Amino acid sequence: MTSNVSGTAEAGEALGYEQARDELIEVVRRLEAGGTSLEESLALWERGEELAKVCRRWLEGARARLDAALAEEAEQDEEGAAG
Repeated sequence: MTSNVSGTAEAGEALGYEQARDELIEVVRRLEAGGTSLEESLALWERGEELAKVCRRWLEGARARLDAALAEEAEQDEEGAAG
């Protein structure tokens, strides 16, 4: 089988958000197209789950950074108004 399906260790921090998202789109496309064996379909599904986790971690990290920046900005606004 010559596909992008690989072990879960590779799906970790080594992938950027866009790379994981693009590969996830390809996995979903292949699953929706059908024509794969049960074993290959299961491998694709497992890879898709790992890629979705990678994307979710990136998005959660981005949300945390955004929340921290907004909280810092609000603190500075409060200090400016009080001073």
